[in-house]
Amino acid sequence: MMLQLSVFILQVTVFSCVHIHNVTQKCLEDTEGFLSELHNDKPSKYAMLMYDAFGKMGSDVVGGNVNRPGSLQECLLVHGPTFNGQFCQVFLKQESIQYFVDICVPGSCNEDEVQALVVYNVFQKDGASLIPPIPSVLLIQSTQAIYATQCFAGTVSKDFSAVICLFLCCLLMILPLLASIYIAAIKWKWQKRISPGVNLALNSNLTHYGTLSSSKSVQMDFTASETTQTECREAEGDADEKSKCLYDCLQSFSLQRSSSGVLSAASNGQSYLSLNGIRILSLLWIISGHSVQLSVWNNIDNEKRWKEAVEKNPLYIFSFSGPVYLAVDTFLLLGGLLSAKSLLASIEAADDKLSPALVAEFLFKRFKRVQPLQLFIVCLVIGLFSVIPKGPFWVIVEDQILNCKKYWWSNMLLINNLLDITDVCAPWTWYLSIDFQFFISTPLLIFIYRLNKYALLAVASFLLVTSCLASALLTTLLHLPVHQPTTQDNETYFQYYYNKPYTRYGPYLVGILVGIFMKTRQSNLLKHKWKVAVGWASCFSIMALLVGLAYALRGVPSHPSVPHSLYQGLHRTLWAMSVAWIILASEEGYGGLVNRILSLNMWIPLSNISFACYLIHPVLIILYNGKQETAIHYTDLNFFYLFMGHTALTVTLGYVLTVLIERPFSFLKRCRK
Repeated sequence: MMLQLSVFILQVTVFSCVHIHNVTQKCLEDTEGFLSELHNDKPSKYAMLMYDAFGKMGSDVVGGNVNRPGSLQECLLVHGPTFNGQFCQVFLKQESIQYFVDICVPGSCNEDEVQALVVYNVFQKDGASLIPPIPSVLLIQSTQAIYATQCFAGTVSKDFSAVICLFLCCLLMILPLLASIYIAAIKWKWQKRISPGVNLALNSNLTHYGTLSSSKSVQMDFTASETTQTECREAEGDADEKSKCLYDCLQSFSLQRSSSGVLSAASNGQSYLSLNGIRILSLLWIISGHSVQLSVWNNIDNEKRWKEAVEKNPLYIFSFSGPVYLAVDTFLLLGGLLSAKSLLASIEAADDKLSPALVAEFLFKRFKRVQPLQLFIVCLVIGLFSVIPKGPFWVIVEDQILNCKKYWWSNMLLINNLLDITDVCAPWTWYLSIDFQFFISTPLLIFIYRLNKYALLAVASFLLVTSCLASALLTTLLHLPVHQPTTQDNETYFQYYYNKPYTRYGPYLVGILVGIFMKTRQSNLLKHKWKVAVGWASCFSIMALLVGLAYALRGVPSHPSVPHSLYQGLHRTLWAMSVAWIILASEEGYGGLVNRILSLNMWIPLSNISFACYLIHPVLIILYNGKQETAIHYTDLNFFYLFMGHTALTVTLGYVLTVLIERPFSFLKRCRK
């Protein structure tokens, strides 16, 4: 009894000190009331709930379980005599370990007051702190240092920018539905005007859907009577140009048009079929890597155990960041190849003339292809994340909201990869920016190629060497790791190397050169089986070596390291060359089993929605991690199920976004009189 009285007197003394530091009397009284209740033999229910909502120290702190998430829902249920419960997060540091502790405090205290109460160690029960430091038996230094406090409101605050973004997202998704209803009504009206036996023809081209053509004429069945055909032509001719323009625009947005062919597995004479398999397998590799990496950065309770297992075992190539993000270089290779192929085809269709107007149209098509869905994702991040109640692991989500509100314009201009890494909105969209920046170089290289092939070879060699040297020198000077760090401590890697055009151009350049060669070749390159055998042996050997070296060189060098620099400078370009060999061998008939797998028709519908899948999957992962109320425990089985769940939702939403957002804008054309 005397001990409890002494503790209470100590708390009162502390309260007096805190009062000097601008903590309101109301906050002090409510906190004192809560702590006093804890000393009763039968504490009040509200005090029990508050105490129970505090984050407690768990087991396996040595293995990385340092965060102490509390119970947000339980804290919000607290209704004290004169206050409600407020859920706060205190960020602490001991030695090199940073962690947070969730606490439940009276709602009459603001964040600054809560931090002051923690600094003075007011929150105590029976003489022991409710926010105890990590014991000295586990650390040399047991003194806590507080560096931040944030409190979560029980309700979602009103945000004008979030409301605007949600409105735009809803509008973009509702517009196709309204357009579909309009097109269906027109179809029904026209069908009533013709005889029941007349059928409207369906053109197999993707620009024609349902019973209506995207052109200004209607494709009629020639078995219909001449009178009926004339009647339909006259009905169409009665419409003025504005009506036709409106009709064309609405048809572009209609589901009848945007959904047709998306899930079709028919190749329809499509060239480069192996690209579909390469694209989807690379996408799945990235989703797997993001499922693990974003969780490791944020909220797993055995991070050190995970690193000990994953970073030393090459079997974890689907989760270790070194090999995983070689899939991004595969995408850059495909981007360069397809950009060269597309521009050369456009030049051929324009009577072999490369004009400024053709280049402008080429770039605008790409911009129009990328931006609607990217800006929708930016709006979704701002709108959706702003209206969802916060949780213990909401820190990364909060950063995304703030960055997108402030730097959304960098995504619109496709330059967000050039900003400071802490300012990037939707960080995974850096790829779209760098891809477009590289895309601009395609017309220049094609122009040089048309002037002189040897000049192109010289320029390409210079650019390739420059990119490799830039990567190697940055690694040497800044002591960079050769893989994406699994913690957020090493921002230098992202700031100066990972998403910068001068370090990532190699794979894209290889793609452009391969695209030019494959589009303009007169005969097959591979004419002897020994060349094929050497090519496949080299391809597999290089790929295996690059994956293996990612593990061998996994450590962060403390001094300039020649192996790290050489690997960093060469590995992305060598990987791209290996994938380019697979594509070339497959196209020339030497792909064998690899080509049969990569060219399966089942990849085609997935490839049609791959762009939307890439953009939406990090949103799902971040949202899932941010809404957790306890830390995730890493096991292979847990994360396999997590990957499968993320993939299933990604494919579902990827299809929806492709049909509602991506394809309608790609079909939209300028109305001409």
